[in-house]
Amino acid sequence: MASRHPERYRAFLVRLRDARKEAGLSQEAVAAALGVKQKFVSKIEVGDRRVDPVELDDLAKLYGKPVSWFLEE
Repeated sequence: MASRHPERYRAFLVRLRDARKEAGLSQEAVAAALGVKQKFVSKIEVGDRRVDPVELDDLAKLYGKPVSWFLEE
């Protein structure tokens, strides 16, 4: 089954999950830090929900990464 997302977005999703794991955080911990539900974090990581720029900035700060790291090709 082919992914519905372009390759570049799939790479972004991998970086998003990797950054969370490198930071030693669970989806539940991220959700608590952002004041959202765990399902919100899960949907972002699997690509069911797009990330807006403000959310990406919040995640980048939480994971200790610059926003540009998530967008590198």
